[in-house]
Amino acid sequence: MPQNFVEELKWRGMLQDIIPGTEEILEKELVIGYVGFDPTADSLHVGSMIPILLLMHLQRAGHKPIALVGGATGMVGDPSGKSDERNLLDEETLNKNVAGVRSQLEKFLDFDCGDNSAVMVNNYDWMKEFSFLEFIRDIGKHITVNYMSAKDSVKKRIETGISFTEFSYQLVQGYDFLHLYSTMGCKLQMGGSDQWGNITTGTELIRRKTGGEAFALTCPLMTKADGGKFGKTESGTIWLDPEKTSPYDFYQFWVRATDVDASKYIRTFTFIPKEEIEALEAEHEKDPGARVLQKKLAEEITVMVHGREALDTALAAAKILYGKSTSEDIIKLSEKQFMQIFEGVTQATVSKADIEAGLGIIDALSAKTGFLKSNGEARRELKGNAISVNKTKVSEDYVITAQDLINDKMVLLSKGKKNNFLLIVE
Repeated sequence: MPQNFVEELKWRGMLQDIIPGTEEILEKELVIGYVGFDPTADSLHVGSMIPILLLMHLQRAGHKPIALVGGATGMVGDPSGKSDERNLLDEETLNKNVAGVRSQLEKFLDFDCGDNSAVMVNNYDWMKEFSFLEFIRDIGKHITVNYMSAKDSVKKRIETGISFTEFSYQLVQGYDFLHLYSTMGCKLQMGGSDQWGNITTGTELIRRKTGGEAFALTCPLMTKADGGKFGKTESGTIWLDPEKTSPYDFYQFWVRATDVDASKYIRTFTFIPKEEIEALEAEHEKDPGARVLQKKLAEEITVMVHGREALDTALAAAKILYGKSTSEDIIKLSEKQFMQIFEGVTQATVSKADIEAGLGIIDALSAKTGFLKSNGEARRELKGNAISVNKTKVSEDYVITAQDLINDKMVLLSKGKKNNFLLIVE
């Protein structure tokens, strides 16, 4: 367990800005600290893992974490890092998003470990009874327009236009900090570096309204070495929800990291100790092609987010899809695992009667399914020993029967190692 929370963040490359005195108070007493998560979608994504890990490190260092889900701030929209006005969400969508985000956050923190047990809150609970007039009288009075306009999140938008709604966002977030400070003794707010302006508005509001002292620190925003946006791939955002991004695709996102990025990611996204990381880097340097750094990174974060079983499925998928599996590997898969692995693979349906009568391999490859263009192509590939049924090579006279069905409903056809086709039996 880390003895010094700030030192741990520093060597991992997870510290950007920090208010003077923050490190000292963290060494002196049990500190209650929070991070806010705006429910702009019903799932968090890999970028959200950085603030989640800040809370996890805080708890591991013996302090008390608060995860705040922004049911109220989600209605307003944070202008930080945005070049355009955000579309506001309707209440039904927002409630669905809040529920999704809460269920994910619960997986990462310990809510029953004594004095530093985690707490989850929703700022809608204290904002819903606040009238507009009360808010501008009791809160708006303490922060000047000059102070708010000087924040980068606002300054960058002044020229192109910013609504009063988004302009006021930092006041609402600032009030969250004041509320948690006053009701729960929360003295620390953390977040990404783009949140520094919003966070320090909160510390300033606490100072002006109560005369108290509050603290803050931020983590650098994650970037890729090639300048591409972190967490984005050709197929879109990498989500934490396994229904939006399968554990296999999640695992592959990390395995495909460049050497430079993997070295950075393994510090930020895992709890592996410094000495072990350096040993992994030395091993990786001797044989970069083995990708030991990327594989260890992918394994650690996949288990953290999706669990050991999902990692096993992802590893089985990689083995199958990259041509290193046997029919035994295929047969062991559950229906759910099978469909996760072969998500996106071209499919065709055949009737159960066809299978019970026996489906000749040439028909299965072309006439019945369209996997190959013609019977002639099917024969050529079979003669070239390129066709497999459930990863076992077959010849021209092969007949698919009920014995070939995986989970009583699927057959995997393959041409070569990586060209797969799925027969679904109905």
